[in-house]
Amino acid sequence: MTLKSESELQLMRESGRLLALVFAYLDDKIETGVSTMQINDWAERYIVDELNARPASKGQYGYQYVLNTSVNQVVCHGVPATTQKLKSGDIVNVDITLEKGGFIADSSKMYLIGDVSPLAKRLVDKTYAAMWEGIRVVKPGATLGDVGYAIQQYATRNGYSVVREYCGHGIGREMHEDPQVLHYGEKGKGLELREGMTFTIEPMINQGKAKIKTKRDGWTVVTSDKKLSAQWEHTIAVTANGFEVLTLRDEERI
Repeated sequence: MTLKSESELQLMRESGRLLALVFAYLDDKIETGVSTMQINDWAERYIVDELNARPASKGQYGYQYVLNTSVNQVVCHGVPATTQKLKSGDIVNVDITLEKGGFIADSSKMYLIGDVSPLAKRLVDKTYAAMWEGIRVVKPGATLGDVGYAIQQYATRNGYSVVREYCGHGIGREMHEDPQVLHYGEKGKGLELREGMTFTIEPMINQGKAKIKTKRDGWTVVTSDKKLSAQWEHTIAVTANGFEVLTLRDEERI
């Protein structure tokens, strides 16, 4: 675990700010009829040409693309494809990383395509709220168990299950640093949070059971019962008095 200095945090703020701009750029482009590969290509061009930054996912672990697009029952790591076109009623998570000045920011956002069912919209909204339940307990002296407990309790209280195989992670000069940030846990358990820690909180919440499986491509993770899954993600810094969301978008209010 690496504690970030104020100068390092300033660089991470800039990466986070730029990543928020990528989502703002994509917001009015992601709609019915768009392919998930188009989303990938738009993001890559904007990150490289407009922001003079690096899409940090491309080439990581042999991955060819700059983002993940996880549609409907896909939990995470959905691979963009020219043949996969969004249709009315779909929900899609777009997960993007960006490196600038040697530091990486990581964030994801759900998009509702066309006429989405009330049950699908509820899942998306409650997953977003579950992420914030976890974020709001972040402060020096709290524990990672507190974060996971807050997310898990909110999700289960609303009738959903929490994916356990994938979690948040420390982030900074590397995309994946210590610690692992589980989205379930016990109050008071786990690593104690300290000022200068930076990590992601990114709960994957399923409409049905928590059980998942990986498809034959070795990347795409789906729900075993084929029910919907949703995810939101932000990069967080622990501050002297609480937390700072480094990837906060303009439309969001803490």
